[in-house]
Amino acid sequence: MTLQISPTDGACGAVIEGLDLSQTLDCDTIKDIRQAWLKYHVLVFPEQSIDDDDLERFSQYFGEFAGDPYIASIEGRENIIELRRGADETTPIFADSWHTDWSFGKQPPAATILHGLKIPPHGGDTGFINQHKVLKDMPAELRARLEGKYALHSAKLAYAPDGLYGENEGETGRGFKIKTSESANDVQPHPIIRKHPETGEEAVYGTFGYIIGIQGMAPEEEQQLLMDLYSWQTREEFQYTHKWQPGMVVMWDNRSVLHKANGGYEGYERILHRTVVA
Repeated sequence: MTLQISPTDGACGAVIEGLDLSQTLDCDTIKDIRQAWLKYHVLVFPEQSIDDDDLERFSQYFGEFAGDPYIASIEGRENIIELRRGADETTPIFADSWHTDWSFGKQPPAATILHGLKIPPHGGDTGFINQHKVLKDMPAELRARLEGKYALHSAKLAYAPDGLYGENEGETGRGFKIKTSESANDVQPHPIIRKHPETGEEAVYGTFGYIIGIQGMAPEEEQQLLMDLYSWQTREEFQYTHKWQPGMVVMWDNRSVLHKANGGYEGYERILHRTVVA
């Protein structure tokens, strides 16, 4: 099958049409999807009528499930979490800062896949940043400051008991359960500039937030470098803003992009199901 691929007008991403993800895909089609994913980093599959069985099957074409360390899965589906926000919910928007999923792990996941079940009529976009383009277009002076440096990644600011989603989270009325843990205080180093494990293409890995410092640097110096990097990598020319529609499936490469959730849909319910591939 020849895929109908249309690149977005952003810095990454492509729309793939003509596929029915409720059906079993053959090996050649899976290979073509993977190549498109590695090339465009974010893939959008519109107008999919699938259930959780289909979502799990599609996810496993690309690897084993990675689970989720800090968000409870839905009943009977240990590999799927439901990102639900109620129409009257007043909690802060979940994951509304730039990040790559679980960069704080020793072996962070390759893919995140979202299925849009209930989509509000406006707002709720997902932003993406092409970290390959960030590095390719980076000023030589900033790149020189980053070369050879290892960033210290941790989930402590978000998922430790005293983190953003910590002690008072259970009282907020959020539409899904966040599981905080002392394990979130663990720290894992990763190179700031690293080669993609499949393509060999260099990219910046991670950003301020899950990155809490830089190995071997003094606090003031590392904070300045991280802020300079953040200011550069979040420029508009490196971004793609995804507009959701009901039934869409979106998968992205956590090794290549940053992402964040956006609000703007107060008064409307929003529900997505998520898997993560190791």
